[in-house]
Amino acid sequence: MRYTLGCRLSYEVETETAFIFNLEVARQVRHRALSETLRLSPDLPLRRHEAPETGNRYVAVTVPPGRFSLDYEAAVTLEPHRADPSGIGETPVKDLPLAILPYLLPSRFVSSDRLAPFAQAEFGDAPPGFERVSRICNWIHDHIAYVRGASDEETTADETLLKRAGVCRDFAHLGAAFCRALGIPARFVSCYAYGLVPCDFHAVFEAYLDGRWWLFDATRQANLDGLVRIGVGRDAAEIAFSTPFGEMKPTGMEIRIDRADGTPERGERTTAAISTAEEGPDAGGGLR
Repeated sequence: MRYTLGCRLSYEVETETAFIFNLEVARQVRHRALSETLRLSPDLPLRRHEAPETGNRYVAVTVPPGRFSLDYEAAVTLEPHRADPSGIGETPVKDLPLAILPYLLPSRFVSSDRLAPFAQAEFGDAPPGFERVSRICNWIHDHIAYVRGASDEETTADETLLKRAGVCRDFAHLGAAFCRALGIPARFVSCYAYGLVPCDFHAVFEAYLDGRWWLFDATRQANLDGLVRIGVGRDAAEIAFSTPFGEMKPTGMEIRIDRADGTPERGERTTAAISTAEEGPDAGGGLR
């Protein structure tokens, strides 16, 4: 399926501010025929970096005082790897590629060490593999209320468990925390999400099972078939869509994603497992 997508971010810059953006579509195998444009107003020099270990694409620009806006437009065809979930098992820690071991450890917002006793008690007896991670998502969906404003950018996974409320960012952190607590590598994913209402940047997580990364969304608000990855990291701190260094005020944000053929969302949900990376010893990277 081909999608058109993009975003517009606007700011009132009060003092010279250095921005780092991570909002361009990742270059990876499942993203075919990617075409894109990035426009800045005013038109300013920018620097780019594509992280080799993740494929995250960063744009840096220094903005003088005044109004500033960024417009990004892209078109991409999604061709994910699909599989029967029942045949996807877990990879023993001893067999994990060393490149993905950071996704097995606690991080700033993924407090898997604090949640280990709970995760073991709640999910330790579940069949290992895709089914165990699916049960984690089911539990989060059933026990954590999706409430805008219930958390902030400093909320950790264990705090979300205590509050029993959060947004997509918190759902993804909690899912990743439970996985890591059970010896399953998991990473945070930012994306454009077709079917999300209202449209916004979305957060999901991936779990490493049987030599591949597999997508999971405990919010159940978007179709896994319609997730276009932006970035991956240990948690949200590593892949913010905008990181400013200076005094400024956001004045507007618009995100959009549509099917290129104009077909409206019908609410269908895939029952297959969706993989985002090729199988292989270096499958920890985002370029696969």
